Amino acid sequence: MPPRTLNPKRRHRRKGLNPHDPAPGNPLHAYLDAYCEWALAAGFSPHTMATRRAAVLRFIVWCDERSITAPTQITRSVLERYQRALHQYRKSNGAPLSVIAQLGLLNALTAWFRWMVRSHHLLHNPAADLELPKKPKALPKTILSVPQVETILNQADPATLLGIRNRAVMEVFYSSGIRRMELMGLKLYDLDTERGTLMIRQGKGRKDRFIPIGSRACAWVDKYLVEVRPEIVAGYDDQTLFLDDFGQPMSARFLGDLMRRHVEAAGITTPGACHVFRHAMATHMLENGADIRFIQAMLGHANLETTQIYTQVSMTKLKEIHEATHPARLERRQGSQTDREGQSLTEGAQTLLEAIRDAAGDDDAVPDAVAADAPAVRK
Repeated sequence: MPPRTLNPKRRHRRKGLNPHDPAPGNPLHAYLDAYCEWALAAGFSPHTMATRRAAVLRFIVWCDERSITAPTQITRSVLERYQRALHQYRKSNGAPLSVIAQLGLLNALTAWFRWMVRSHHLLHNPAADLELPKKPKALPKTILSVPQVETILNQADPATLLGIRNRAVMEVFYSSGIRRMELMGLKLYDLDTERGTLMIRQGKGRKDRFIPIGSRACAWVDKYLVEVRPEIVAGYDDQTLFLDDFGQPMSARFLGDLMRRHVEAAGITTPGACHVFRHAMATHMLENGADIRFIQAMLGHANLETTQIYTQVSMTKLKEIHEATHPARLERRQGSQTDREGQSLTEGAQTLLEAIRDAAGDDDAVPDAVAADAPAVRK
């Protein structure tokens, strides 16, 4: 079967609007290169440093347009001007940068200036007292229901080689809740379909974790390994588990576009097509009674607070409690409120009698008036 080619649309920008223009000739590049070299030697992940480098390059371009070429020219007022520029910046579709995106760009700068002070390129850190925007506590934009997830999974055609691969990829996403970069890095020896376990090596924060994976996902991966992967692998095989249409390891753009097409084919439009499976897995397990700490281990969250966001989007238990306790129900059980009030009074009388008897030290010492006023309690 010939591999299907992808022709993603390219976004063309005018030359002056490219924020990652390297600004050749600006001496600030030398400080950035030295910082990246130090950070990699200190153990920072290449992915983290690539993100920080892009963020600092954006700042260097902004500085170059204002003839700022030395670290000593960068003051807190300059950084505040840049922060306002980020707030006012509009993307090609007219949307502003999110607060999360602005924080990512500014945090990279603060780390760069901390290194400059430590390396004696600056006497003080101009970003030390910079007031950063507060990170919003936003809920996931899309939480798929179980029928919606099954509809998306069924968009893959099991009669084709690529359809089997796509189904296996989505099953692993949904069963394990791993991130896109973690799935791209999976090797053949990381997944044990017999034991139903998955090893994620050097995930976010450069941490390994060992998690279970469902039997249905393992069955689809086995089918992919037997029928598909030997047919599409091309060139040198580095043991990467999932391959693209050309037999090479998947790129982030390829995998994201692949998942987006299947999600949209199911009639669902949402950003982060890979991440919606992660949100769905955590929410569905929580609604079915899984302990929040187990979900934390599955997702690889360092802090429990990050995982607790799913308790706010898990609606099944909350709806049950709302239906059972809110007085404005469509149907209401007759006598339920009276029964609860009577039960409460009986329990209160029982507690009162036991307290009086304990204080008196003798059951016969309970005053007759108290015993007469109390409701009858079954012994």
